[in-house]
Amino acid sequence: VQLQASGGGLVPAGGSLRISCVASGGIVSMDAVAWYRQAPGNEREWVGTWRRRDTTASYADSVEGRFVLSGDNAKNTAYLAMTDLKPEDTGLYYCNLLDHINGLDYWGHGTLVTVSS
Repeated sequence: VQLQASGGGLVPAGGSLRISCVASGGIVSMDAVAWYRQAPGNEREWVGTWRRRDTTASYADSVEGRFVLSGDNAKNTAYLAMTDLKPEDTGLYYCNLLDHINGLDYWGHGTLVTVSS
C-alpha cells in the first residue's frame, strides 16, 4: 500500500488550500488518518486526526477553526481543507493512515504548503 499526499502549493496569507491523501496498491481499512506538518528547522507537529467510525476529527489548537479534516473511505482518500492560512502554516504536510483492523499504519510522502505574507 502506498500513501500519497498532494495538492500543496504557494498561497498568500488568508488564502485557502485543500490537500489530499490517497491510499493505493492494496486493501486497506482507512480507520483514521492523522495529519502532521513540519516546517524547516522545526520538529514534526501534529495537525489533526480524522476518524472514520464517527466521521469526527480533532485538531491542534493552532489550526482549530481554520482547518477541516474529512475522508472518503470508498475512495481511500482523506482531505485536509485549510482556510485563513498564515505564514506559520508553511511546511511539509504528511498523512498517516491508521488501519486498526490489520494493525498497520502507513506514511505518505509530504506535500509542501507555502504561505506568503
